Amino acid sequence: MTVLAPRGTLDEFRENVRDWCRAHVPTDWRAEQTGASDEEFVRFQKAWMQELRTAGLAVPHWPQEWGGGMSTPRQIVLYQELAAHDAPRLVLPFVSIHHAASTLLAAGTDEQRRRHLPAILDGEIWCQGFSEPGAGSDMAALKTTARRDGDAYVVKGQKLWASGAMYADWCLLLARTDPNAPKRQGISYFLMDMKTPGIEVRPIRQATGESHFCEIFLDDVVIPASQLVGRPNEGWQVAQETLGAERGMTMLELAERLGSSGFRWLVELCSRHRGDALVADELASLEIELTGLRALCADFAGNPRPGPADASIVKLHYSELLQRMTDFGADIAGLSAHTVLRKPLSSGWESGAWVLDFIGSWEWTIPGGTSEIQRTIIGERGLGLPREPRGH
Repeated sequence: MTVLAPRGTLDEFRENVRDWCRAHVPTDWRAEQTGASDEEFVRFQKAWMQELRTAGLAVPHWPQEWGGGMSTPRQIVLYQELAAHDAPRLVLPFVSIHHAASTLLAAGTDEQRRRHLPAILDGEIWCQGFSEPGAGSDMAALKTTARRDGDAYVVKGQKLWASGAMYADWCLLLARTDPNAPKRQGISYFLMDMKTPGIEVRPIRQATGESHFCEIFLDDVVIPASQLVGRPNEGWQVAQETLGAERGMTMLELAERLGSSGFRWLVELCSRHRGDALVADELASLEIELTGLRALCADFAGNPRPGPADASIVKLHYSELLQRMTDFGADIAGLSAHTVLRKPLSSGWESGAWVLDFIGSWEWTIPGGTSEIQRTIIGERGLGLPREPRGH
Protein backbone atom coordinates (compact mmCIF):
# COMPACT_ATOMS: atom_id res chain seq x y z
CA MET A 1 0.00 0.00 0.00
CA THR A 2 1.48 3.33 -1.06
CA VAL A 3 0.16 6.03 1.26
CA LEU A 4 2.04 8.81 -0.54
CA ALA A 5 -0.62 9.44 -3.18
CA PRO A 6 -0.21 12.35 -5.61
CA ARG A 7 -3.83 13.45 -5.26
CA GLY A 8 -6.44 13.65 -2.53
CA THR A 9 -7.25 16.04 0.27
CA LEU A 10 -5.29 16.36 3.49
CA ASP A 11 -8.13 14.63 5.36
CA GLU A 12 -8.02 11.71 2.91
CA PHE A 13 -4.29 11.46 3.37
CA ARG A 14 -4.73 11.40 7.15
CA GLU A 15 -7.22 8.54 6.85
CA ASN A 16 -4.80 6.65 4.60
CA VAL A 17 -2.00 7.06 7.13
CA ARG A 18 -4.30 5.97 9.96
CA ASP A 19 -5.33 2.85 8.06
CA TRP A 20 -1.70 2.08 7.31
CA CYS A 21 -0.67 2.55 10.94
CA ARG A 22 -3.44 0.24 12.18
CA ALA A 23 -2.25 -2.44 9.78
CA HIS A 24 1.54 -2.04 10.07
CA VAL A 25 2.62 -0.55 13.42
CA PRO A 26 3.70 -3.53 15.57
CA THR A 27 1.72 -3.55 18.80
CA ASP A 28 4.42 -5.26 20.86
CA TRP A 29 7.46 -3.31 19.69
CA ARG A 30 8.03 -1.54 23.02
CA ALA A 31 8.32 -4.82 24.93
CA GLU A 32 10.44 -6.29 22.15
CA GLN A 33 12.85 -3.33 22.08
CA THR A 34 13.25 -3.00 25.87
CA GLY A 35 16.50 -4.72 26.75
CA ALA A 36 17.08 -5.76 23.13
CA SER A 37 20.59 -6.67 21.99
CA ASP A 38 22.48 -4.52 19.49
CA GLU A 39 21.78 -7.06 16.76
CA GLU A 40 18.04 -7.10 17.53
CA PHE A 41 17.92 -3.29 17.57
CA VAL A 42 19.68 -2.98 14.20
CA ARG A 43 17.51 -5.69 12.63
CA PHE A 44 14.29 -4.10 13.92
CA GLN A 45 15.24 -0.58 12.80
CA LYS A 46 16.19 -1.70 9.29
CA ALA A 47 12.97 -3.71 8.96
CA TRP A 48 10.87 -0.73 10.11
CA MET A 49 12.69 1.51 7.62
CA GLN A 50 11.65 -0.85 4.82
CA GLU A 51 8.02 -0.91 6.02
CA LEU A 52 7.93 2.88 5.81
CA ARG A 53 9.77 2.91 2.50
CA THR A 54 7.29 0.51 0.88
CA ALA A 55 4.48 2.87 1.85
CA GLY A 56 6.36 5.94 0.60
CA LEU A 57 6.76 7.29 4.15
CA ALA A 58 10.44 6.81 4.97
CA VAL A 59 11.91 10.03 3.54
CA PRO A 60 9.00 12.43 2.93
CA HIS A 61 11.35 15.45 3.19
CA TRP A 62 13.56 14.30 0.29
CA PRO A 63 12.92 15.55 -3.27
CA GLN A 64 10.38 13.53 -5.25
CA GLU A 65 13.01 12.15 -7.64
CA TRP A 66 14.68 10.40 -4.70
CA GLY A 67 11.56 8.98 -3.06
CA GLY A 68 10.13 11.98 -1.18
CA GLY A 69 8.35 15.09 -2.35
CA MET A 70 5.72 15.28 0.38
CA SER A 71 4.37 18.75 1.16
CA THR A 72 4.98 20.22 4.60
CA PRO A 73 1.28 19.94 5.65
CA ARG A 74 1.33 16.24 4.73
CA GLN A 75 4.57 15.69 6.60
CA ILE A 76 2.97 17.21 9.68
CA VAL A 77 -0.06 14.94 9.32
CA LEU A 78 2.22 11.93 8.83
CA TYR A 79 4.21 12.63 12.01
CA GLN A 80 1.07 13.39 13.99
CA GLU A 81 -0.44 10.03 13.05
CA LEU A 82 2.78 8.07 13.60
CA ALA A 83 2.97 9.59 17.09
CA ALA A 84 -0.73 9.03 17.79
CA HIS A 85 -0.38 5.33 16.85
CA ASP A 86 2.82 4.99 18.93
CA ALA A 87 4.91 3.96 15.93
CA PRO A 88 8.63 3.27 16.46
CA ARG A 89 10.96 6.08 15.47
CA LEU A 90 13.79 5.74 12.96
CA VAL A 91 16.61 6.17 15.46
CA LEU A 92 19.39 4.20 13.73
CA PRO A 93 18.97 5.78 10.23
CA PHE A 94 18.43 9.29 11.67
CA VAL A 95 21.82 10.67 10.58
CA SER A 96 21.51 8.83 7.25
CA ILE A 97 18.12 10.17 6.15
CA HIS A 98 18.61 13.68 7.54
CA HIS A 99 22.25 14.78 7.89
CA ALA A 100 23.89 12.67 5.18
CA ALA A 101 21.05 13.09 2.69
CA SER A 102 20.81 16.87 3.21
CA THR A 103 24.55 17.24 2.71
CA LEU A 104 24.61 15.11 -0.44
CA LEU A 105 21.60 16.88 -1.92
CA ALA A 106 23.07 20.32 -1.24
CA ALA A 107 26.77 19.80 -1.96
CA GLY A 108 27.42 16.27 -3.24
CA THR A 109 28.26 15.33 -6.82
CA ASP A 110 25.78 13.52 -9.05
CA GLU A 111 27.90 10.40 -8.67
CA GLN A 112 27.89 10.67 -4.87
CA ARG A 113 24.11 11.14 -4.80
CA ARG A 114 23.51 8.18 -7.15
CA ARG A 115 25.81 6.02 -5.05
CA HIS A 116 24.50 6.84 -1.60
CA LEU A 117 20.88 8.04 -1.64
CA PRO A 118 19.44 4.74 -2.96
CA ALA A 119 21.79 2.88 -0.60
CA ILE A 120 20.45 4.86 2.37
CA LEU A 121 16.95 3.77 1.40
CA ASP A 122 18.24 0.19 1.26
CA GLY A 123 19.57 0.49 4.81
CA GLU A 124 23.02 2.09 4.58
CA ILE A 125 23.82 3.62 8.00
CA TRP A 126 25.80 6.83 8.53
CA CYS A 127 27.44 8.53 11.49
CA GLN A 128 28.93 12.00 11.87
CA GLY A 129 32.61 12.65 12.57
CA PHE A 130 32.72 16.33 13.49
CA SER A 131 33.47 16.81 17.21
CA GLU A 132 36.85 16.06 18.76
CA PRO A 133 38.43 16.24 22.20
CA GLY A 134 38.96 19.98 22.60
CA ALA A 135 36.88 20.79 19.52
CA GLY A 136 33.26 20.29 20.46
CA SER A 137 31.48 23.62 20.58
CA ASP A 138 34.43 25.21 18.75
CA MET A 139 34.31 22.76 15.85
CA ALA A 140 36.73 24.82 13.76
CA ALA A 141 39.47 23.99 16.29
CA LEU A 142 39.58 20.37 15.09
CA LYS A 143 43.01 18.70 14.88
CA THR A 144 42.29 15.66 12.66
CA THR A 145 44.42 16.01 9.51
CA ALA A 146 43.95 14.83 5.92
CA ARG A 147 47.13 14.84 3.82
CA ARG A 148 46.84 14.65 0.04
CA ASP A 149 48.70 11.64 -1.41
CA GLY A 150 48.12 11.20 -5.14
CA ASP A 151 44.45 10.41 -5.78
CA ALA A 152 43.66 10.02 -2.09
CA TYR A 153 43.89 11.65 1.32
CA VAL A 154 45.55 10.06 4.36
CA VAL A 155 43.64 10.89 7.54
CA LYS A 156 44.94 10.82 11.10
CA GLY A 157 43.17 11.93 14.29
CA GLN A 158 40.30 11.28 16.67
CA LYS A 159 36.57 11.99 16.67
CA LEU A 160 34.21 12.05 19.66
CA TRP A 161 30.46 11.81 20.34
CA ALA A 162 29.75 10.01 17.05
CA SER A 163 26.23 8.63 17.51
CA GLY A 164 25.76 5.07 16.26
CA ALA A 165 29.30 4.80 14.88
CA MET A 166 29.52 1.14 15.92
CA TYR A 167 26.70 0.34 13.46
CA ALA A 168 27.71 2.77 10.70
CA ASP A 169 28.70 1.89 7.14
CA TRP A 170 29.81 5.45 6.29
CA CYS A 171 30.83 8.61 8.12
CA LEU A 172 30.52 12.34 7.39
CA LEU A 173 34.03 13.45 8.26
CA LEU A 174 35.69 16.84 8.75
CA ALA A 175 39.49 17.04 8.63
CA ARG A 176 42.09 19.78 8.32
CA THR A 177 43.74 19.82 4.88
CA ASP A 178 45.61 23.13 5.16
CA PRO A 179 47.23 23.64 8.59
CA ASN A 180 48.45 27.12 7.61
CA ALA A 181 45.06 28.54 6.62
CA PRO A 182 42.73 30.36 9.04
CA LYS A 183 41.01 27.60 10.97
CA ARG A 184 37.65 27.80 9.19
CA GLN A 185 39.31 27.95 5.76
CA GLY A 186 41.59 24.93 6.03
CA ILE A 187 38.96 22.22 6.60
CA SER A 188 37.68 19.70 4.03
CA TYR A 189 34.59 17.48 4.09
CA PHE A 190 34.81 13.75 3.30
CA LEU A 191 32.62 10.68 2.93
CA MET A 192 34.51 7.93 4.78
CA ASP A 193 33.83 4.22 4.35
CA MET A 194 33.84 2.79 7.90
CA LYS A 195 35.30 -0.50 6.63
CA THR A 196 38.53 1.25 5.63
CA PRO A 197 41.65 -0.08 7.42
CA GLY A 198 42.92 2.13 10.24
CA ILE A 199 39.50 2.94 11.80
CA GLU A 200 38.79 1.92 15.40
CA VAL A 201 35.41 2.59 17.04
CA ARG A 202 35.01 2.60 20.84
CA PRO A 203 31.49 2.97 22.34
CA ILE A 204 31.13 5.34 25.32
CA ARG A 205 28.87 4.15 28.13
CA GLN A 206 26.43 6.89 29.20
CA ALA A 207 24.64 7.67 32.45
CA THR A 208 21.45 6.11 31.05
CA GLY A 209 23.21 2.77 30.50
CA GLU A 210 23.21 3.19 26.72
CA SER A 211 26.33 3.41 24.58
CA HIS A 212 25.22 5.02 21.34
CA PHE A 213 27.96 7.69 21.50
CA CYS A 214 31.37 6.57 20.26
CA GLU A 215 34.98 7.62 19.85
CA ILE A 216 36.53 7.07 16.41
CA PHE A 217 40.31 6.70 16.11
CA LEU A 218 41.80 7.27 12.65
CA ASP A 219 45.29 5.94 11.97
CA ASP A 220 46.46 6.67 8.41
CA VAL A 221 43.01 6.04 6.93
CA VAL A 222 43.06 6.35 3.13
CA ILE A 223 40.07 8.16 1.58
CA PRO A 224 39.85 8.47 -2.22
CA ALA A 225 39.74 12.06 -3.46
CA SER A 226 36.44 11.22 -5.20
CA GLN A 227 34.88 11.08 -1.72
CA LEU A 228 35.60 14.75 -1.06
CA VAL A 229 32.39 16.81 -0.79
CA GLY A 230 32.73 20.28 -2.24
CA ARG A 231 36.10 21.88 -2.89
CA PRO A 232 39.26 21.27 -0.83
CA ASN A 233 39.53 23.55 2.21
CA GLU A 234 35.86 24.59 1.89
CA GLY A 235 34.43 21.92 4.17
CA TRP A 236 33.30 24.46 6.74
CA GLN A 237 30.70 25.80 4.32
CA VAL A 238 29.53 22.25 3.48
CA ALA A 239 29.27 21.45 7.19
CA GLN A 240 26.75 24.25 7.61
CA GLU A 241 24.35 22.24 5.40
CA THR A 242 24.74 19.27 7.75
CA LEU A 243 24.29 21.39 10.86
CA GLY A 244 21.33 23.21 9.30
CA ALA A 245 19.58 19.85 8.86
CA GLU A 246 20.42 18.87 12.46
CA ARG A 247 19.05 22.14 13.83
CA GLY A 248 16.05 22.52 11.53
CA MET A 249 14.14 19.97 9.41
CA THR A 250 14.87 17.07 11.77
CA MET A 251 12.81 18.90 14.39
CA LEU A 252 9.52 18.63 12.48
CA GLU A 253 9.00 15.00 13.48
CA LEU A 254 10.59 15.40 16.91
CA ALA A 255 8.29 18.30 17.79
CA GLU A 256 5.19 16.37 16.74
CA ARG A 257 6.31 13.32 18.72
CA LEU A 258 6.98 15.42 21.81
CA GLY A 259 3.75 17.37 21.50
CA SER A 260 1.59 14.30 20.82
CA SER A 261 2.63 11.07 22.54
CA GLY A 262 5.10 12.72 24.91
CA PHE A 263 2.60 15.22 26.27
CA ARG A 264 -0.19 12.61 26.35
CA TRP A 265 1.91 10.39 28.61
CA LEU A 266 2.74 13.37 30.80
CA VAL A 267 -0.96 14.16 31.24
CA GLU A 268 -1.65 10.53 32.15
CA LEU A 269 1.22 10.61 34.65
CA CYS A 270 -0.20 13.75 36.27
CA SER A 271 -3.74 12.32 36.53
CA ARG A 272 -2.97 11.16 40.08
CA HIS A 273 -2.55 14.84 41.02
CA ARG A 274 -5.98 16.08 39.96
CA GLY A 275 -6.86 19.20 41.87
CA ASP A 276 -3.23 20.22 42.36
CA ALA A 277 -3.11 23.77 40.99
CA LEU A 278 0.70 23.81 40.63
CA VAL A 279 0.70 20.64 38.52
CA ALA A 280 -2.17 21.92 36.38
CA ASP A 281 -0.41 25.24 35.89
CA GLU A 282 2.83 23.55 34.76
CA LEU A 283 0.93 21.28 32.36
CA ALA A 284 -0.81 24.30 30.85
CA SER A 285 2.49 26.15 30.44
CA LEU A 286 4.11 23.14 28.74
CA GLU A 287 1.12 22.71 26.41
CA ILE A 288 1.38 26.36 25.35
CA GLU A 289 5.12 25.98 24.69
CA LEU A 290 4.58 22.74 22.75
CA THR A 291 1.93 24.40 20.59
CA GLY A 292 4.37 27.19 19.84
CA LEU A 293 7.17 24.74 19.05
CA ARG A 294 5.02 22.76 16.62
CA ALA A 295 3.92 25.94 14.87
CA LEU A 296 7.53 27.18 14.72
CA CYS A 297 8.74 23.91 13.17
CA ALA A 298 5.91 23.87 10.62
CA ASP A 299 6.67 27.46 9.64
CA PHE A 300 10.39 26.72 9.28
CA ALA A 301 9.80 23.57 7.22
CA GLY A 302 7.36 25.31 4.91
CA ASN A 303 9.52 28.38 4.34
CA PRO A 304 11.57 28.10 1.10
CA ARG A 305 13.88 30.87 2.34
CA PRO A 306 14.31 30.53 6.10
CA GLY A 307 16.19 33.23 7.96
CA PRO A 308 19.90 32.79 8.78
CA ALA A 309 19.16 31.98 12.44
CA ASP A 310 15.81 30.16 12.08
CA ALA A 311 17.31 26.66 12.37
CA SER A 312 19.09 27.67 15.57
CA ILE A 313 15.87 29.10 17.02
CA VAL A 314 14.07 25.80 16.34
CA LYS A 315 16.88 23.68 17.79
CA LEU A 316 17.22 25.86 20.90
CA HIS A 317 13.48 25.87 21.58
CA TYR A 318 13.11 22.10 21.14
CA SER A 319 16.13 21.06 23.18
CA GLU A 320 15.41 23.28 26.18
CA LEU A 321 11.68 22.50 26.14
CA LEU A 322 12.50 18.78 26.02
CA GLN A 323 14.69 19.27 29.06
CA ARG A 324 12.02 21.12 31.04
CA MET A 325 9.28 18.69 30.09
CA THR A 326 11.23 15.55 31.01
CA ASP A 327 12.44 17.24 34.20
CA PHE A 328 8.80 17.82 35.19
CA GLY A 329 7.91 14.23 34.26
CA ALA A 330 10.79 12.84 36.34
CA ASP A 331 9.74 15.04 39.27
CA ILE A 332 6.16 13.75 39.12
CA ALA A 333 7.17 10.11 38.56
CA GLY A 334 9.74 10.15 41.36
CA LEU A 335 12.18 7.38 42.19
CA SER A 336 9.71 4.79 43.45
CA ALA A 337 9.99 1.03 43.05
CA HIS A 338 7.88 1.38 39.90
CA THR A 339 10.22 3.84 38.19
CA VAL A 340 11.11 2.60 34.72
CA LEU A 341 14.90 2.39 34.42
CA ARG A 342 14.97 0.81 30.97
CA LYS A 343 13.38 2.13 27.82
CA PRO A 344 12.74 0.78 24.32
CA LEU A 345 15.74 1.34 22.07
CA SER A 346 13.55 2.54 19.18
CA SER A 347 11.63 5.17 21.16
CA GLY A 348 13.94 8.16 21.09
CA TRP A 349 13.75 10.87 23.77
CA GLU A 350 10.05 10.67 24.55
CA SER A 351 9.77 7.09 25.78
CA GLY A 352 7.79 7.72 28.98
CA ALA A 353 10.67 6.40 31.12
CA TRP A 354 10.87 9.85 32.63
CA VAL A 355 14.08 9.62 34.66
CA LEU A 356 16.02 8.20 31.71
CA ASP A 357 14.39 10.63 29.30
CA PHE A 358 15.43 13.53 31.54
CA ILE A 359 19.05 12.34 31.81
CA GLY A 360 19.13 11.81 28.04
CA SER A 361 17.58 15.22 27.34
CA TRP A 362 20.80 16.96 28.39
CA GLU A 363 22.38 15.48 25.30
CA TRP A 364 20.15 17.67 23.13
CA THR A 365 21.47 20.97 24.47
CA ILE A 366 25.02 20.01 23.45
CA PRO A 367 25.28 18.34 19.97
CA GLY A 368 24.70 20.36 16.83
CA GLY A 369 25.95 23.38 18.74
CA THR A 370 25.33 24.02 22.43
CA SER A 371 22.51 26.29 23.58
CA GLU A 372 25.13 28.99 24.12
CA ILE A 373 26.30 28.60 20.51
CA GLN A 374 22.70 28.77 19.27
CA ARG A 375 22.11 32.00 21.19
CA THR A 376 25.27 33.47 19.67
CA ILE A 377 24.08 32.54 16.17
CA ILE A 378 20.65 34.03 16.87
CA GLY A 379 22.21 37.22 18.18
CA GLU A 380 24.76 37.70 15.40
CA ARG A 381 22.98 36.30 12.33
CA GLY A 382 19.37 36.84 13.35
CA LEU A 383 19.51 40.12 15.24
CA GLY A 384 22.63 41.59 13.62
CA LEU A 385 24.43 42.11 16.93
CA PRO A 386 28.20 42.71 16.72
CA ARG A 387 30.57 39.83 17.35
CA GLU A 388 32.09 39.76 20.82
CA PRO A 389 35.70 41.00 20.67
CA ARG A 390 38.39 38.35 21.02
CA GLY A 391 39.58 37.81 24.57
CA HIS A 392 36.18 38.51 26.18
